[in-house]
Amino acid sequence: MGLTDDLGKGRVGLDTSVFIYFIEEERRYLPVVEPLFAQADAGSRELVTSALTLLELLVIPYRAGDRLLADRYEQLLTHSRGIRMVDLSRDQLRDAALLRAVTNVKTPDALQLTAAATSGCVAFVTNDRRLPTVKDMRILQLRDYLRAD
Repeated sequence: MGLTDDLGKGRVGLDTSVFIYFIEEERRYLPVVEPLFAQADAGSRELVTSALTLLELLVIPYRAGDRLLADRYEQLLTHSRGIRMVDLSRDQLRDAALLRAVTNVKTPDALQLTAAATSGCVAFVTNDRRLPTVKDMRILQLRDYLRAD
């Protein structure tokens, strides 16, 4: 069974790393994440991420002066079928603060998880093993789906 099978039906929240692996075609993780984006493009799955992802994705390309890569990231997040970037509301910021207070999770992770949870995601895909459990949302680790070579 692969990642897309384990996700089942419903919206899926994505951490920033998933977008990096996809856009930069990271050799180890591309076979794992590519089916997610194919499903989104086909209209059979909605992928959700917070606006924080845009900030995180643009730092390295801006630092390197790679405007082309920065534009690719922004286009993926804002103009791709099946991908929804969630602007964070004041209520979501409060929810993230509460999550952080209760679990001691880092601020970016609290924002990502809150955006996914408040968007009705059934799962959140990441490579961050430090994430807390969130009610009614499974946390799936990409590294668990790597093939043993």
